Amino acid sequence: MTVALMWEARAVPGRGEQLLEWARAQELAVRPLRRETLRSPQDRVLVITWWDAEFDAEVPELPEPDGELVARAVHRWRFESVGLESPREA
Repeated sequence: MTVALMWEARAVPGRGEQLLEWARAQELAVRPLRRETLRSPQDRVLVITWWDAEFDAEVPELPEPDGELVARAVHRWRFESVGLESPREA
């Protein structure tokens, strides 16, 4: 089974780049199958990690950043993969 963990934080206004750098620098105790870091307007940072694990398995997660860097508590979600689709050919 593949489980995806989503970690999303919103930086204090104007500190989005610092939050992005902080998230990228975080090492996990175990390497996931895949890790992707994304950003969006309003200084939001999203990190998705994929794991070969059961839905409720204990896997490493990114910690909470320093309270002076984020505007609110981190949001976390866990999803179970239900399939992978290949891109369509043009």
